[in-house]
Amino acid sequence: QVQLVESGGGLVQAGGSLRLSCAASGRTFSRYAMGWFRQAPGKEREFVATISWSGGSTYYADSVKGRFTISKDNAKNTVNLQMNSLKPEDTAVYYCAAASRPYGSGSPHPGGYNYWGQGTQVTVSS
Repeated sequence: QVQLVESGGGLVQAGGSLRLSCAASGRTFSRYAMGWFRQAPGKEREFVATISWSGGSTYYADSVKGRFTISKDNAKNTVNLQMNSLKPEDTAVYYCAAASRPYGSGSPHPGGYNYWGQGTQVTVSS
């Protein structure tokens, strides 16, 4: 069984930075693309960023492009999300997700993932 555990959330002022991490266990992490999604109160879960199985390809939501960076450390079985220039509208619970199939490029759609972490709260104050 795959387990994903997020960490690094917290409260930060607008313009600040946070780094989220997701530790994976339970299968060969290096073979799978990973993604980050977020869900704000009263809203649907939305795509944030994804990274290919090798780490060589990334894709971002327009709302975070240029501010967030996703990275994957296959040696440490972790995927990270560096968040800079944070805005109040970035406030949400952030979830990491592991792709359903190996050797993929990642997907902006939740249906492309079959394992999810429990989420970590990010709150950006104005």
